Amino acid sequence: MKLILTADVPNLGAPGDIVEVKDGYGRNLLLPRKLAVVATRGAEKQVAAIQRAQRARQIRDLGHAKEVAGELQALSLTIKAKSAGDSGRLFGSVTAADVVDAVRTAGGPALDRRTVEVPGQIKTVGTHKVTVRLHPEVTTELDVNVVAS
Repeated sequence: MKLILTADVPNLGAPGDIVEVKDGYGRNLLLPRKLAVVATRGAEKQVAAIQRAQRARQIRDLGHAKEVAGELQALSLTIKAKSAGDSGRLFGSVTAADVVDAVRTAGGPALDRRTVEVPGQIKTVGTHKVTVRLHPEVTTELDVNVVAS
């Protein structure tokens, strides 16, 4: 099945890439999650628009990615969870979008939530490690302190 990716799919490609995948993978995973569209003549014309939008959001180059990683390392991130029980367990969890908001609040660079990888779910108060993939060659880890409000 020939598809055009609309989002970054690990181990497959970036937005705008035309890929050939097995029918089941395309039908059952990529298409329902809106990660890809079927490659038709009309859709292939939209590839340029998708790639332009991606380049606007993307880190410019390796040097810029290292610069942004340095900025992120200098930040002290604290996320105030809505509520927690007596044992420190949160009612809910901290998501990648919460981490991006905390970076923005701390005066850091604008990040896309899809570049932030939260290991499992953060469901307890304390310090947790979060990975940010800025460039295929540059990843950085952030310490996120979760406190109950």
